[in-house]
Amino acid sequence: MTVSAHPRRLTGYAHGGGCACKIPPGELEAVVADLFAGDPPPDAAGELLVGLDDGDDAAVVRLADGRGIVLTTDFFTPVVDDPYDWGRIAAANALSDVYAMGGTPLVAVNLLAWPRDALPMELAREVLRGGLDVARLAGCHVAGGHSVDDPEPKYGMAVTGLVDPGRLMRNDAARPGQPLSLTKPLGLGVLNNRHKATGEVFPEAVATMATVNRWAAEAAVAAGVRAATDVTGFGLLGHLYKMARASGVTAVVDAAAVPYLAGARESLRDGYVPGGSRRNLDWVRPHTDLGRFDETEALLLADAQTSGGLLLAGEVDGAPVIGEFVKRGDRPLVIR
Repeated sequence: MTVSAHPRRLTGYAHGGGCACKIPPGELEAVVADLFAGDPPPDAAGELLVGLDDGDDAAVVRLADGRGIVLTTDFFTPVVDDPYDWGRIAAANALSDVYAMGGTPLVAVNLLAWPRDALPMELAREVLRGGLDVARLAGCHVAGGHSVDDPEPKYGMAVTGLVDPGRLMRNDAARPGQPLSLTKPLGLGVLNNRHKATGEVFPEAVATMATVNRWAAEAAVAAGVRAATDVTGFGLLGHLYKMARASGVTAVVDAAAVPYLAGARESLRDGYVPGGSRRNLDWVRPHTDLGRFDETEALLLADAQTSGGLLLAGEVDGAPVIGEFVKRGDRPLVIR
């Protein structure tokens, strides 16, 4: 652990950080309820396989030739002070939605908001360079994008990918008897919050966020996994609740099996809890049997992640099994 040496702390220009800045899930669902209901356009060029119904990670359209197109977008305020690392993290996060559907990213365009009178454009270039390097690692083209002058810096990507509709992973396909696996450790929210407040740098957290979910997704598709989602701003409990609700099952989490980054529990103990994590817990609490666990453990499980791992209804090498899906009970989430 070191302290940020950057003379301009990007996180100081943001009211929050990363995916913790998401609109609370309950509020968002109320806003979009029935907004896209109704028949598809009569002259639509393809069939919408995955839309807004269950709040999945990306939209999927099947073309006339049988191929599937995956479309998603994601952007957020600075989660770290290093502009290159922020670019890498934001790109990995945007690409993750395609991987969560079992797809392959094809092309991305940048989305950049920049306070040009407050921050040098050289820093913006570093952000874009970080995003480009991660996209190249994923084998994804980057072709331009859009930028605006904004008092608060934001960066991300809109990504289009390809997917085999017959091997699609979605959040409504979990079934009783399937194991629940997680491909990245938790704790990113509290560590990022500590970084924003103190300048302390957590290299393991940065490396985790900048790691693309490409290999985890490829392993899951090869293993026949058909239900998945990624863990971002709504935390493990929030995204798992959406998955269990959409699938009509109960997800049972073995809290002792959940992996955490070094320093996460200490950061929680010291009070570095993002507001988004508390909102996540408030949202899922009525739908969750917390058993013997107190607020502390529940907040870690609900911690708002940025560029987290995949939650899989199945097993892949290297990903710990943290629970199982069972027949729907009184509540869609149970913590043991």
